[in-house]
Amino acid sequence: MNILTQQIGMIAILTIGSFVFGQPYGLPDRENPGDEMIQAYLNRLAEEVHSCFSQDIESLDQWQKQLPEYRKQYLYMLGLWPMPDKTPLQAAITGTLSGNGYQVDLLHFQSRPGLYVTANLYRPSPISKESGYPAVLYVCGHAGRGRNGNKTAFQSHGIWFARHGYLCLILDTLQLGEIAAIHHGTYRENRWWWHSRGYTPAGVECLNGIRGIDYLISRSDVDPDRIAVTGISGGGAATFWIAAADERVKVAVPVSGMADLPSYVGNRVINGHCDCMFLYNTFQWPWTRIAALIAPRPLLFTNSDQDTIFPMDANERIICRLERIYSMYGASDLVDSMVSIGGHAYRKDLRQAEYRFINMHLKGNPQIVTDSEIDLVTGSDNQQFHPINPEKLRVFPEDKDIPVDQLNTTIDRYFVLMADVKLPEPGTYPAWKQGILTELRQVTFRGFPEKIPSAVLLQKIETGEQRFSTEPGIEVYLTRNSQSPENPSRVLLIVQNSNQIQSTEWLESFSAEGDEIVFLSVRGVGKTQWTRKNPPNYVERAHALLGCTVDTGRVWDIIAMARYLRNQYPEETPLYIGGQGRGGILAAYAALLESDIQGVILNQPPLSHMDPDAPQFLNVLRVCDIPDVLGMLAPNNLVIFGEKHNLLKKTSHIYDLAGAQGQFHLLP
Repeated sequence: MNILTQQIGMIAILTIGSFVFGQPYGLPDRENPGDEMIQAYLNRLAEEVHSCFSQDIESLDQWQKQLPEYRKQYLYMLGLWPMPDKTPLQAAITGTLSGNGYQVDLLHFQSRPGLYVTANLYRPSPISKESGYPAVLYVCGHAGRGRNGNKTAFQSHGIWFARHGYLCLILDTLQLGEIAAIHHGTYRENRWWWHSRGYTPAGVECLNGIRGIDYLISRSDVDPDRIAVTGISGGGAATFWIAAADERVKVAVPVSGMADLPSYVGNRVINGHCDCMFLYNTFQWPWTRIAALIAPRPLLFTNSDQDTIFPMDANERIICRLERIYSMYGASDLVDSMVSIGGHAYRKDLRQAEYRFINMHLKGNPQIVTDSEIDLVTGSDNQQFHPINPEKLRVFPEDKDIPVDQLNTTIDRYFVLMADVKLPEPGTYPAWKQGILTELRQVTFRGFPEKIPSAVLLQKIETGEQRFSTEPGIEVYLTRNSQSPENPSRVLLIVQNSNQIQSTEWLESFSAEGDEIVFLSVRGVGKTQWTRKNPPNYVERAHALLGCTVDTGRVWDIIAMARYLRNQYPEETPLYIGGQGRGGILAAYAALLESDIQGVILNQPPLSHMDPDAPQFLNVLRVCDIPDVLGMLAPNNLVIFGEKHNLLKKTSHIYDLAGAQGQFHLLP
């Protein structure tokens, strides 16, 4: 999709050479004929979105005018808008440990009812004062510690902060905590409905961090005006999520937690990351805008020069852009970068920089830290040394202690609410439909113009195939019947959305003599098939970082081809589109968005985007579901071949309320 028309106005260092000098994460796929096409297409979109940062640095006034809308969009893309109610935390301490200069409370709280967060709170001991301690929220990276939770891998940070007069709350992550859930829904588990639900575990990690701050400031011994957040890797990403969302964070130190779109998409660095590292880029943001929401609060952006999943080319682009934002505030001294020598890990200089920066901005103490290497977790595998036995840091000592009402393991089905679309009131169908359609265009098909241009014929092939371009860089194939009539009574455009041969017997009971039937192989099908590997599902996941899905692009293909066919025949020649299963639903969305289509024919369509066989579109289930969309096709002719289903009763009711009772047909 040609989603952006912004002119590139950035200085050269921000825009030039993103791919030429990039650090790719592995070799590009070249196993199938469509690999080069889709990768070049994604590269182009990534550069277009990336270049939009120019509008963010036009002026401070312009930036600040945009901030309220940006903050709303940001939370939406995490699945957090509207922000969930702050329900009682139900915080509970299940035990306390004593160490040399610190104490550790083993605690849990519920960021939402049933969503348990296990944590360790490190406190100074002996207590030197009754109130007013600065606090650090430490968010963990991907360190597998099994039943003990990954908080135990980062205990040395909690110890250091407690010994230096801080309260430090270390949170387990959703997947690697004591109640283990899933971070890898689209990376490995084929939960593509995450896209349609708008669910990303990044949203859970963000909310858990926000509620962790709620817990900290609820304590009488914490100074609510002195809160910092830090962490490495997945914790570095979560540092950005939380600090950008919650202005109570006064200092942020993400360690190896962010790259940018030219890196993630163009150089395939997304392949090295699980789903908690990403929001769904519904509003097509340049990635650095997330970090820019922290400005002008103190931010230390740290990384390592040989980090393959947060490469230095992206690091340099990001810090350059952040410096521009901070300079508009007159706060250039509050943002800094630090690069360590080595791979993706903590080292002495990283710890020293983190501790010193937080000391400087929460305590006014800029002195060099000299004791960062005390009580470290060392070794690997079964030969690790922990200052505190990890089992002693369990919040729930035994499996039987895990709450029976926990929703952690199924939170992806509850975290983002599905829309509950009510039937239109009598006489209100046009306004009802327009309201839903407007929202779909805002958050699901945002990259679509009001009118998608016609496909362009590139080549006629002797086999009866024709090769078309539906948008720059995307090609599809149309197959015509050699016996097609010169002046057809109807044109039937049938979507082929599978590389397997599909039966067309169902079509025979609808088609009639005089019809022209043409078959469209949308992008990724047939001669444009690309490589799919699970994990990391590069193509599908990269689309979500650009504000679309593969199926969004396929709807574009259908509309572009329908517009081409519409132009080939007299206006009075009806144009029908349809397909089997998933392809039929793609056709239905195309008909909803393109007014020149007169009818839709579906064979055995899936009836919810929660169905693994359904097409997936970003956020669509936050707006409506398939029965609603089928109803919105009224008053066009809609023919569905398949079994009667209760969900289709809603579609039938909508047709009745639209005054199109005779246009909906459910056939065996």
